[in-house]
Amino acid sequence: MSSIVFIGGGNMASCIVGGMIARGFEAEDITATAPSESSQERLKSRFGISATDDNRSAVAHADIVVLAVKPQIMRKVAMDLASALKADAVVISVAAGISINSLQLWLGNSTAIVRAMPNTPSLVLSGATGLFANELTSQSHKDSVDQIFNAVGYCCWVESEEQINAVIAVSGSGPAYFFRILEIMQAVGQELGLSEEIARNLVSQTALGAAQMAKVSDSSPAQLRQEVTSPGGTTERALSTFQQDGLEAIFRRAMTSASQRAEEMSKDFSD
Repeated sequence: MSSIVFIGGGNMASCIVGGMIARGFEAEDITATAPSESSQERLKSRFGISATDDNRSAVAHADIVVLAVKPQIMRKVAMDLASALKADAVVISVAAGISINSLQLWLGNSTAIVRAMPNTPSLVLSGATGLFANELTSQSHKDSVDQIFNAVGYCCWVESEEQINAVIAVSGSGPAYFFRILEIMQAVGQELGLSEEIARNLVSQTALGAAQMAKVSDSSPAQLRQEVTSPGGTTERALSTFQQDGLEAIFRRAMTSASQRAEEMSKDFSD
C-alpha cells in the first residue's frame, strides 16, 4: 500500500481520512500534519493514524502527498516541502483557486500534480470529487488517486483545468446548497405544525430518497419530477410557485458566482 501524507488535518482532510479508514485503508499507511498538539491528538485518537507537526519529515518517504491547507498559506507550505518530496511522489491539492501552474512554480517543474475538488460528504462515503492532472502525472499515479477518492464516493477526471471551477460550483460548494434547502424546508415544516424532530427527519429522508432515485434511475431528474407532479395537485402548485419566483435563475446566478469566485481566487493566489 502507498504511504499517504495529508498536510493539514482540518475538516476536509478529516472527511477524506475518515472515509478511507471506513473503506479499509490501513491507518498505519496514513499520516497527517497539524500545527498544534491538540489537533494531532485528535487525529490520532479519531482515526488511529500518525500525526506530526513536521511537514518535511512527514513527506520524505511519502508516495502520495495531499495538500489540505488554506489557499492563503499554500504558497509557503508548498515551497517549504519542495526539496523534501520523493522524486516519484504525486502531490494532490484540494485547495480551491490554486492553479497547477502556481503549484508547479512552488513545488518544482518535475512534480506530478493533481488538483482535486472533493466535498464534505466524503466523511460518510458519499463524496463527489473532480480531478485534473498535469502531464507529469502517470497512469499509476492516477490509479492511486482514484483509489483514494473512489473509497469515499464518486470521482471523475475532467478534460481541462478550467472545468475544476465548474466542479467547485456544482459539487464542491454543492453540499452547502442542499443544507440550506433542508434548513428552509425544516423551518417551514415546523411553521406548519410539525415538531423539530419530525420535520428534520422527514426532510432529510426525503432528500436522501430523492437523491437515491436520481442516482439509480434511467430517467432524468426532469422526468422524475414530472412523474410525481399530478395535474392540479399540491406538487404542481409548489413547483409553479418556484417557477414564478425565479428559482432556476437564482440557482444559475449562485452557481455562476461560485465559479467566478474560484477563478478570482486563482488569480489572487497566482505568483
